[in-house]
Amino acid sequence: MGFFDKLKAGLQKTKEAVFGQLNQVMKNFRKVDEDLLEELEEIMIMADMGAGTTEKVIDELRDRIKTKNIKTGDGVKAELADILRAQVGEGEPLNLSTSPSVILVIGVNGVGKTTSIGKIAHNLKKEGKRVVVAAADTFRAAAIEQLAVWCERAGVDMISQKEGADPASVVFDAIAAANKRRADVLIIDTAGRLHNKSNLMEELAKINRIISRELPDAARETLLVLDSTTGQNAVMQAKKFKEAADITGLVLTKLDGTAKGGAVFSIKDEVDIPVKFIGVGEKIDDMQPFDAKMFVDALISDDVYEEPEAEADGEDAEDGE
Repeated sequence: MGFFDKLKAGLQKTKEAVFGQLNQVMKNFRKVDEDLLEELEEIMIMADMGAGTTEKVIDELRDRIKTKNIKTGDGVKAELADILRAQVGEGEPLNLSTSPSVILVIGVNGVGKTTSIGKIAHNLKKEGKRVVVAAADTFRAAAIEQLAVWCERAGVDMISQKEGADPASVVFDAIAAANKRRADVLIIDTAGRLHNKSNLMEELAKINRIISRELPDAARETLLVLDSTTGQNAVMQAKKFKEAADITGLVLTKLDGTAKGGAVFSIKDEVDIPVKFIGVGEKIDDMQPFDAKMFVDALISDDVYEEPEAEADGEDAEDGE
């Protein structure tokens, strides 16, 4: 199964519960008027797109209908799809221009941070890159063991110390290992249970100082992992983390488990950080770089998205963190 088919299947809950109503509305409408726009607005709010983001989308759709004199349901649907693609933005590729490059991964416990690291490492290894993972979430029970399982599945090296060790010390060891092994990418897991901004900033500052000192010229990414099933709560998390860290990209997990897929649009709208990866399942191949056209088409259209044949799925796995 190609990733577009996985994406369509993974977004089925959102599509059936909410966006699937869009086609019904289009079939039943008598004319393109304010009543139609109000129905569309209600559908998008039900998808947890957020009132502010929904208002922007509907306002632009209203302007396009008027400017282009759109009279058909297909015409409205095509314009809506185009607006939504622009709203969510194109995913930007990771900046991996140096060897090693550094990917710092942050997010609260339970969002799928550990599994996301394993899946991203798997993707990078498939591209032929040598990957080292630093187990710097040393505070959560079993975090190191869970990460070790995913690194084994991905076939990448992991550097760790005992539970409770200083995360910055783990990062220092991992950088030394990455240099020694001539790694292309160093992925750093971080603690997910730092409950306030000052603690988070302090911990990330220590890690960043080590990176800056040991790898001053390395390309760096800071990815925030968000659980899509939490809807607008994910938006609030993104805002708080943006205050504490220089986030370069978002990783959205568990889109297959929610009818709130519309939150993807408001997350991008309200924090203005590109979505770089999305996950729609528990298998190691079920996370891919974000593609706006693919995402919107999977939600609201029946168009076939052409893509190269994908390799076979990886093993099933529990999404423990």
